Amino acid sequence: MRTANLAIYGAIAANVAIATTKLAVAGITGSSAMLSEGIHSSVDTFNGVLLLVGIRLSQRPATPEHPFGHGKELYFWSLIVAVLIFGLGGGVSFYEGVQHIRNPQPLHDPTWNFVVLGVAAVFESISFAIALRQFLRQAGSDPFWQAIHRSKDPTTYTVLAEDSAALAGLAIAALGIGLSHHYDLPVLDGVASLLIGVLLAVVAAFLTWQSRDLLIGEGIRPETARALRSMALTVPRVRDVGRILSMYLGPDDALVTMDLDFDEGTEAADAALAVADLEVQVRLRFPMIKRLFIESGSGPPLQRWSRPDAIRPPAERTTPPEQLARPPT
Repeated sequence: MRTANLAIYGAIAANVAIATTKLAVAGITGSSAMLSEGIHSSVDTFNGVLLLVGIRLSQRPATPEHPFGHGKELYFWSLIVAVLIFGLGGGVSFYEGVQHIRNPQPLHDPTWNFVVLGVAAVFESISFAIALRQFLRQAGSDPFWQAIHRSKDPTTYTVLAEDSAALAGLAIAALGIGLSHHYDLPVLDGVASLLIGVLLAVVAAFLTWQSRDLLIGEGIRPETARALRSMALTVPRVRDVGRILSMYLGPDDALVTMDLDFDEGTEAADAALAVADLEVQVRLRFPMIKRLFIESGSGPPLQRWSRPDAIRPPAERTTPPEQLARPPT
């Protein structure tokens, strides 16, 4: 099991129990805020299943129709999750809040509401702690918000965002129910439901933005590109480095293309060997770069594409370096 999946399974298990309890108590007490929370937890449960579907589909091997694999399946299903949070979670909660404000229902004993909210807070906190620990492990030394922006694995930060929204929603529901009973104003229960809807809409907008960047072809970070350029310039007889183009095909799968200009008079075999050694260095330092394509556009008109033999250490290569170079056409 992927380590990241642990956060998803934990969230699903918590949300199934919480959603069932919330909906049952909402039916007994007639609380609009509790009904919104029940809908929220139900949507989160379904979203967890969709994320697992996305993970499974993204792991399919490459095919002639999809030569770079199916890694972006995960980004697509993450976008669907964001849409469901907005439409079902946020939209229904907002609608329920408006209806309850327009037609306030008589208040019932809030005891069970608070019991369920307290139990839900415990389970959500456990799920949140699992997701947070996993995310911080992936983030390393990066600041929290910077790590959120830089993360290319939507499974972890989606669960983290959902659990954060769930805990905030529980606080809003408890406050709304408490105030409505304290002041004998059932309309405040509807206001709490409306605020939960707004909260979910904001979370959905954030997740949609993250998925959008990855779906339309977000590349490696500028500092990573600068590091690649510096590494290439240390290669003997490399005169200049052209454009570095990149795109993430999955959470740990980046495609990078580089143009190298060699000094005049560089032999094709020497250039091919230098490029192969550069590939080894790049993959050791940046293991997420699974596909590296390097071409030469100056000196001898050498043009070369990365091959499996070229990325192995020299002692393990099965193809002589001179055969890695593609002769000019």
